[in-house]
Amino acid sequence: MTTMTPDAAGLAALEARLKQDLAWLELPAKSWVPRRVVDGESVVDVVIVGAGMAGLVASAMLRRLGVDNQLVLDRARAGEEGPWVTFARMRTLRSPKELTGPAMGMPALTFRAFYEAQYGRQAWQALHRAPRTMWMDYLIWYRKVLGLPVRNGVSVERIQARSDELFTLEISEGGTSRQILARHVVLATGRDGLGGAYVPSLCDGIDRRFWAHSSAPIDFERLRDRRVAVVGAGASAMDNAAMALEAGAARLDLFIRRADIPRVNKFTGIGSQGVVHGFAGLSDDWKWRFLDHTLKAQTPPPRQSVLRVSAYPQAHFHLASPIDDLVVAGDHLIVTTPKGRYATDFIIFGTGFKVDLALRDELAEFAPHIRFWCDRFPAPDGMDNAELENSPDLGDSFQFLEKEPGACPMLARLHCFNYPATLSHGKLSGDIPAISEGADRLARGIVRRLFVEDREIHFANLKAFATPELAGDEWQDADVTHQPAE
Repeated sequence: MTTMTPDAAGLAALEARLKQDLAWLELPAKSWVPRRVVDGESVVDVVIVGAGMAGLVASAMLRRLGVDNQLVLDRARAGEEGPWVTFARMRTLRSPKELTGPAMGMPALTFRAFYEAQYGRQAWQALHRAPRTMWMDYLIWYRKVLGLPVRNGVSVERIQARSDELFTLEISEGGTSRQILARHVVLATGRDGLGGAYVPSLCDGIDRRFWAHSSAPIDFERLRDRRVAVVGAGASAMDNAAMALEAGAARLDLFIRRADIPRVNKFTGIGSQGVVHGFAGLSDDWKWRFLDHTLKAQTPPPRQSVLRVSAYPQAHFHLASPIDDLVVAGDHLIVTTPKGRYATDFIIFGTGFKVDLALRDELAEFAPHIRFWCDRFPAPDGMDNAELENSPDLGDSFQFLEKEPGACPMLARLHCFNYPATLSHGKLSGDIPAISEGADRLARGIVRRLFVEDREIHFANLKAFATPELAGDEWQDADVTHQPAE
């Protein structure tokens, strides 16, 4: 993190430029969706659940296209949305600093513009990666300068379908429960948006004082002078291991199932606008082939994250060491792998997330009807992949599809703009590089449907529109003013 003092005047100048850019482009577009009132309640056109990066850019793109009757709801306090200042524990982002992310193609809205405005071009050139907490600062600024309609401290407890093609969202805010009516709902709920943290079953029955998932709040100071184990070889595992070491852990054992740590970031290596816009056009078997290969190769942890761990002599990397058994032995744990038994006081699982709709109470009404890839696409020979099999099968605007046609038509208005959408759309809804392109695809699909549904109102407006552009005095009828020659 830079220790330089940010230039408030520079940021104010950037905001003025952005305001001018938006004005020149006539953005956001004028509001055009007819307002609805049902049973005395105003209907929200789009409710976005989640105000992290994906939710913000989805909101911004909808507003850009003239959908301003929307809400973005997040249960976190303002400034704590998403993982950046909660369970993300890396020092910097792994993405190259130049990626434009949620900027929607606007130079003045990029992280680079935000950074240079405050610290100057020379500081930008010296910067290796965006500091994690500064990325959060950027998203807070993004929300502010675009005036996005975010409400914090609001949890969505239940989403229900009505017979009049609306949703009822039961929300809890400040200890009070109430309902919101909506035409479309977008789930911008992150990595665990359709489930939760994945933890091996060997933790079943073990008191939580002995273990945590890497996405959970962890009091690292409590691990000072303790023996700590971490499971996994991904970025999250490395970052949590580093945090334990930096807090003063006496010993750190990193247990890695593979015989080597993955070294090649496959999907990033072939990243291009072709992949961004072309992946959704692949046949099902080609989509599967691309992602099966990528997932089985796994994404390596960032080099700096590994060096952050290996810098400590009390850090021990155990390769080819899946955990076969985990038991409590008095005041500590015994970890058993094919290579031996290890005593530890606390274990952190950097084991990722899983799709499991049983963990999402808000989706209980829809869970039995949502179609997953395993419901219609048999895995090709030699490509069994549980993560892909449990991916939701989505339509062209990220909407859920029905397992049984006609059984739950409201799924067409419920959109999955989070990480599990990857198999259907590519990496457009969970990571920084193509999040704007994903939001554009989502927003255009919603806009199309809103317009088509209100076609009778728009046609009535067309017929009623009678503002003349000509007054009638701009010409003379030659046949009235001149008699034809005989």
